[in-house]
Amino acid sequence: MPEHVIIAGAGIVGVSAGIWLRRMGQAEVTIIDRLAPGEGTSHGNAGVLAACSVAPVTAPGLVRKAPGMLANPDFPLFVKWGYFPKLVPWLLKYLSNANDSDTRRISKGLTEIVADTVAQHKSLVADTGAQDWVNDCDYSFAYANRAAFEGDAYTWGLRHEAGFVPELREGAEVREYEPNLSSDVGLLATMKDHGYIRDPGGYVKALAKVFEALGGKIIQAEIKDFDLTDDKITSVQTSAGTMPCDRAILATGVWSKPLMKKLGLSIPIETERGYHIIFEDATGGPSHPIMVASGKFVATPMAAGLRCAGVVEFGGLEAGASKSALDLLRKYTKSAFPGLKATGEVEWLGHRPAPSDSLPLIGQVRGSGVYTAFGHHHIGLTGGPKTGRIVAGLVADQPVNSDLAAFDPMRFG
Repeated sequence: MPEHVIIAGAGIVGVSAGIWLRRMGQAEVTIIDRLAPGEGTSHGNAGVLAACSVAPVTAPGLVRKAPGMLANPDFPLFVKWGYFPKLVPWLLKYLSNANDSDTRRISKGLTEIVADTVAQHKSLVADTGAQDWVNDCDYSFAYANRAAFEGDAYTWGLRHEAGFVPELREGAEVREYEPNLSSDVGLLATMKDHGYIRDPGGYVKALAKVFEALGGKIIQAEIKDFDLTDDKITSVQTSAGTMPCDRAILATGVWSKPLMKKLGLSIPIETERGYHIIFEDATGGPSHPIMVASGKFVATPMAAGLRCAGVVEFGGLEAGASKSALDLLRKYTKSAFPGLKATGEVEWLGHRPAPSDSLPLIGQVRGSGVYTAFGHHHIGLTGGPKTGRIVAGLVADQPVNSDLAAFDPMRFG
């Protein structure tokens, strides 16, 4: 085993990797992040352990539909047009995957990472005192009617092939199961055996404490560069100084792109800006996580209230939040749950790391001793523990019995 492993990134992937490395017997493991654990993208997701999230956004027909989506002010897709010229090279690669062959290839890869998510989370927290963070639940998709549900037949076909078949409720059955849903919802497609986290940021912070209790170390600093000798990593340059290491794991989401450039790889990855609103101490919301298909957002009951997360926006890392995106999310929430009441609202904007092929990068960069574990797009919380376990096994020379070719970072080499 290496003497010292540095993990860049204190989100769900980095902290999971740290825990598994210590369990595998790695002597010295240090997590470094410019933020405290659970303060970045891992803080602001919908909280669902979405085992059935095996279908990428780039389904066949997206190229034809995209202009209409952008032109519709009520569709949850936004672009900051000043950023658009920088987006175009990535966008062309992204849209090139919107065909049946590539979609099925990507779906197969996603299934490997997400299908057993609940079991992976439970394995991560086993015997740690953190078990209560992981909750079993149903996960439902709300549609206006059967025709709207059947309009998603292609995506449901991919889920079916991955072993996920929904239970359908229609008409009065919908309100018997979820009384607070609007009468505009005429069909629920419910998946069993899913899960959710009632406070994703708090969960990652709790896992960070587990890591430290196992002997791991966490340093708050910014990683600037890697030092390599004969193409092998020897240290990491940080805002707190040079830190020697034998191997490193890069798990900093979309912020991994400039660090990969320092390793000679230009990764086609963009920030997909995502929003959530927490309706504090909410009443009149759902009893379990629901994806509202018309608004492309997920409503999840959490410790602080009802969190509604969604909206896709392209606009880079620097621009502030868009009022129009938050207003649309608010509008769709009130439409789906007309009786919703809350004591206040908390708005949030974060950055989903979106590779052009919608698959995370998991593996070693050449033979450098630098391992990637980023690029999870919409499945970061869902796939984080398994990704952490996989990459920890690679680093500790205890590889998993899985085909990781789809996630090879050198596919962009």
